[in-house]
Amino acid sequence: MTAFGIDLGTSNIKIYNSATDKIMNQKNIVAIANRNQLFSLGNEAFEAYEKAPANIRVSFPMSYGVIADFNNMQTILQVFIEHSGKGNLRGSEYYMAVPTDITDVEKRAFFDLVESSGLRARRVFLVEKALADGLGVGLDIRSARGTMMVNMGADTTEISIINLGGIVLSKLIKIGGNKFDEAIQTNIRREYNLVIGSKTSEAIKKQLAYATEPDEGSGFVYGRDIVTGLPAELQVSSDFIYDAIKEHIHSIIDTIRVILERTPPELAADIIRDGIYLTGGSSNIRNIPELITKETKLKVNTFDSPAESVARGLSRLIKEGQYRSLAYTNNGK
Repeated sequence: MTAFGIDLGTSNIKIYNSATDKIMNQKNIVAIANRNQLFSLGNEAFEAYEKAPANIRVSFPMSYGVIADFNNMQTILQVFIEHSGKGNLRGSEYYMAVPTDITDVEKRAFFDLVESSGLRARRVFLVEKALADGLGVGLDIRSARGTMMVNMGADTTEISIINLGGIVLSKLIKIGGNKFDEAIQTNIRREYNLVIGSKTSEAIKKQLAYATEPDEGSGFVYGRDIVTGLPAELQVSSDFIYDAIKEHIHSIIDTIRVILERTPPELAADIIRDGIYLTGGSSNIRNIPELITKETKLKVNTFDSPAESVARGLSRLIKEGQYRSLAYTNNGK
């Protein structure tokens, strides 16, 4: 029997297939032509983002960790699952990672996404995202050892304390990589009268962004001059990018400190010994671990491919039977 582990990120969708033992990682975006015709999705649709003609609408169906466009999200999921499973899907099981700090109605939408689709699922399970995250970095999350997980995604950062296979504390804040991109766009427009796209701001962020005072460095962005209306080129420095995003980065660290202050003393002792586990695609910004360590006096554990840690955790849950009890159906059983 095939099982799929699904992490619906705002920016990327990650799907683990037990039959191939591989993780598919694609942009979570869809292009719809003439209101109802599927034009493209995933990485191919992302190529058209901010470039498409008026009759093609390109959009992300996830927003701030929850499903904002149910029908398009269902379309993306079904197409990718069918492609991954190569048509052999009948009787498959599905494990959906869900944020802890969202409403029951929002969690129900994750369940319904598969249950009401044409995938003919045998069973659909939900898994708390922070627990899958812990499994994905190699922890035994069922042990009586407190662990702090910080997952920095595109739209949100989820900060959780886990112990004995459960969530002790969790906070989902609406700050992530997209907020950094928006800040870069806003500052460039305000300082230089240049309008740039979100893909351009993301690219310059990856090239120049630091969480602490950066070394000297610069890069070029391209956009439209507000005054002349003409295309223009601008050279920006690492210092400029740092000034644009530092407030949001410190907001994340402030929330980490709040959660640490609320953590029971015995679990805090475990976290002091083991440190903070940092995951999510936005954790790739340079010097974020060093800044968190400076502000909290705790070591920070980082990992390769941090954006895929939740999907790796779902793969462990599927393959290692002792963790199956962490998954639950929508009625809690």
